[in-house]
Amino acid sequence: MGRTGDVATRQLAAVTRALAVLDALADGNGDVGTNDLARTVGINASTVSRILATLVAAGYAERVAESGRYRLGPRVVHLSHAVLARLDVRRVARPTLEALVEATGETATLSLPSEHDAVTADHVPGRASVISVARVGRPSIPHCTAVGKVMLAFGRHGTAALSEPLTAFTTRTITDRETLDAVLATVREDGFATAVGERESDLNAIAAPVFDGRGLVGILGVQGPAARFTAEVIASTTASLLVAAADVTTALGGERPPS
Repeated sequence: MGRTGDVATRQLAAVTRALAVLDALADGNGDVGTNDLARTVGINASTVSRILATLVAAGYAERVAESGRYRLGPRVVHLSHAVLARLDVRRVARPTLEALVEATGETATLSLPSEHDAVTADHVPGRASVISVARVGRPSIPHCTAVGKVMLAFGRHGTAALSEPLTAFTTRTITDRETLDAVLATVREDGFATAVGERESDLNAIAAPVFDGRGLVGILGVQGPAARFTAEVIASTTASLLVAAADVTTALGGERPPS
């Protein structure tokens, strides 16, 4: 800050050059040599070499002994985690929930995974006169909800969250562990889960995972009355939900793990 309380606008050239080198390291495919960095950022090689030595000493870059080339260092990971820790997934996801309601007309939810179940953290109600009502703080039973299946498939605790035996809530509830394992394998492959009358006979839903840099951090869902939110409508909603989940994941600095 300047003396008047205004934000300072003058920049330090040395810091600007160092940041340019960091950006070039981040954008490079694999390890990068000093001369390549110099050409990319438009700085002479001797200056780039001194910048790299400073970054290496501070842990922001590391030198590969075998090749003499450079890559980002572990200190950058520490910084990224500090930023991600401040991001509120609810704040980031809220516009996406509103967009999902606009696209589908049904209630959109954000749930947060925990050790035993996923809990609704935010929701936007659908536009129809008859809607599926979501409640903040309501847990999603893992084996018979779309949100719960996503948590089992992608969450850190996996199926350890399950309580045996699997309780039947409707005639559609999966109560066989082998069948559920096969369903979860499909969820991991497809990147989303559905539940058609499995927890409540008149409620259908679809859900997809949201990741940050450390793993599953949230689950986006769309749910509606079975009479209107049919299996066919759910199928037509899949693309919108997957795009929404990918957008929030990107905003949080994450990426979906390989199937």
